[in-house]
Amino acid sequence: MPDARTERKFLALVCLVLAFGTVALYWPLGHFPFILYDDEQYITGNQHVVTGLSWVNFKWAFTTGEAANWHPLTWLSHQADCAAFGPNAGRHHFVSVLLHAANALLLFAFLRGATGALWRSALVAALFAWHPLRVESVAWASERKDVLSTFFFLLTLIAYVKYANAVKNKISAAVTFYVLALLLFACGLMSKPMVVTLPFVLLLLDCWPLNRIQREAFTVRACSKLVVEKTPFFILAAAGSAVTYLVQSGGGAVWQTPWPERLANAAIAYASYVLKMVRPTDLCIVYSHPKHWPFLVAAGAVVLLLVWTIPIVLNWRRYPYLAVGWFWFLGTLVPTIGIVQVGAQYMADRYSYIPSIGFFIMVVWGGWEIVSNRPQWKNLSFILAGGALLGCCVLTPIQLSFWRDNVTLFRHAIEVSPDNYIAANCLGKAYEKIGDNEHALVLYQVSVEAEPRFPQSQFNYAIMLLLFGDKPKAFEHLEAAAALEPHNPDIQYDLGQYFAHAGNWQDAMRCFSNSAALRPDYPNAQFNFGAALVNIGDPTNAAVHFREALRLQPNFPEASNDLQRISK
Repeated sequence: MPDARTERKFLALVCLVLAFGTVALYWPLGHFPFILYDDEQYITGNQHVVTGLSWVNFKWAFTTGEAANWHPLTWLSHQADCAAFGPNAGRHHFVSVLLHAANALLLFAFLRGATGALWRSALVAALFAWHPLRVESVAWASERKDVLSTFFFLLTLIAYVKYANAVKNKISAAVTFYVLALLLFACGLMSKPMVVTLPFVLLLLDCWPLNRIQREAFTVRACSKLVVEKTPFFILAAAGSAVTYLVQSGGGAVWQTPWPERLANAAIAYASYVLKMVRPTDLCIVYSHPKHWPFLVAAGAVVLLLVWTIPIVLNWRRYPYLAVGWFWFLGTLVPTIGIVQVGAQYMADRYSYIPSIGFFIMVVWGGWEIVSNRPQWKNLSFILAGGALLGCCVLTPIQLSFWRDNVTLFRHAIEVSPDNYIAANCLGKAYEKIGDNEHALVLYQVSVEAEPRFPQSQFNYAIMLLLFGDKPKAFEHLEAAAALEPHNPDIQYDLGQYFAHAGNWQDAMRCFSNSAALRPDYPNAQFNFGAALVNIGDPTNAAVHFREALRLQPNFPEASNDLQRISK
């Protein structure tokens, strides 16, 4: 056994390797751009974010359901980045890299404090930090919520371990640690609602490694006391779940999918996550949902899950770390596994950010159990652990390289996940941004044909058709986009522009009115609403909207001129 001084040196070495290794792996992100998928809504096109920290933006962060989520601390983190760095994408990314490195250190600190195992804790933290599945959460600015919520998640676990040890040793600071854990959990929920499963994780920790549940003398009564102890955590989790469901359903993010399809998706997604953690290739930003899973594929996934789960359950007393790790993985994936289908993907790399910790705990502690009983395998264990980390350090930069620009990222997504209408739409937008409108038109058409219910591709296809002069077909797709997403101010505005160009002022007025109501701080919608009112013979109300446009944008000569003209 190393003495205390030697162990402190090992601790310092592990922390340095974790921190600098993680930053080094993700260093290229400093030169990468924002992504066309969600980053405009979250950052570059969001006036409440790009204008930085202010009292108005602070209130907005806590009251908005923008992006079909309620995560005020995530909004505040983006606002802070914009206040500090402006629109510099590389620096935004680097903040996420630092948070990810901090999460690796916190995970190591949590496992080391809870189990006392130095090298196993270090290996789990390194696998977590350097695995290719982490790239999406770190490289995608919109997924700041992943790294930020996990930061608070891990701090909560550390505080809970302190609380449990204080209770065990009858130290008065137990209440302080409990309250601290509760506050940190609330911060996690305000960063990303996926952490609602944390109370369940705390119960797992009570079983192992904290051993607050006596496995050999397990009783429902002893377990129920620990459940009651976590009542405030469950109340917070229930409140977070309710708010999230209301915001996501109100934002149109919840898909109404038949129950058999949801259960099939859950089983297949679980199996897919396991396979991608073992063989992390063919990763991409969005995996297209096939709409219907073949019965044999779903049944095969269920069989695999049972084969993995049943032995773990039967031997949970003997190997508690296997049960804790496996059910950590299964349980923390529940909010995103497809039981409530949110969005079009059937799985996502970013959803594995917290669940992968449980999987790595199971693998590392299980491997140690095998080696500890077979000393002759010790060298082999070093080779396997080193090989796994080396593999991560090779594959993660390769996966990261796909994020260097939007064309590369979404072209790769289509190669990995064919019939991917979201990737096709985003690739079309990427080509449009670089002036290749011919490719953009084709890709928008591919996206619309693959999924006619996707409003973004209907809208983008319509705008591109207008650019190519096909107005009748463009109007058809604009109307489809407006019907699919009636609460989108941009779609309503552009449909109004089409009606205005066609001289249909009644319909133009209706669309500009909708756009202005949905986004009251949009001066162009106010101006065009006023212009439509003038054309239908209502200059009095038109003046109201011209004045509002000028209030929002004082340097607006068209609004000023039209207001003067109707005031004469």
